[in-house]
Amino acid sequence: MAHRQRRRRPSGPSQITAKLTIPFVGEISGTWEPADAERSAAWELYLELVTRVSVEELGRDEGFLREALSSFYTFFRTTREILRRYGPDVAPRLSPGHVSFGVLAVTVLNRVLRPLLSSWHPRLTAYESRRPEGRDPVAWEREWEHADALRDEIAEVRRTLASLARTLQEVAGVGDLIDLPVPRSAGADVGHPPPRGSAGQ
Repeated sequence: MAHRQRRRRPSGPSQITAKLTIPFVGEISGTWEPADAERSAAWELYLELVTRVSVEELGRDEGFLREALSSFYTFFRTTREILRRYGPDVAPRLSPGHVSFGVLAVTVLNRVLRPLLSSWHPRLTAYESRRPEGRDPVAWEREWEHADALRDEIAEVRRTLASLARTLQEVAGVGDLIDLPVPRSAGADVGHPPPRGSAGQ
């Protein structure tokens, strides 16, 4: 007889204080008393954040702006799908000073992602359309006069998404999937000294 896997019941704190800083706008904060549907939705959105959208800062010579914008588009669509799937249970009527999954998710979509995408997507697309045939797309992108400005705005958005991820992690009652331990190299214990500044020194 096949073993039936038992589904884990959503668990987590009964109340938290949620706080998000919105780039160039300000701060949204309030008490969140999540229902089970909100805990489940929080887990799904948290998983999207840590697997589809980078929440780590990138250096000036790292990453690809087009890839970052495409990831944000994917996250935008997925967040709307989660909101539709769970429905009104994640957006209850609230008293002043309280927030919900729906409030936080829609705020991030409309006040953080939408302004970035609506402003920068057409500008980057127009620049990309002028790339000479055979020119490396990454090198071409980094020569764009607005590349640093876009990178700065992406960094601001990532900080907000990282803060949202931490809030969702707390509500979902799950472990940290952002700051994961770095795997040790295969030869670390075979006659190779630990790297400078490691725990072994």
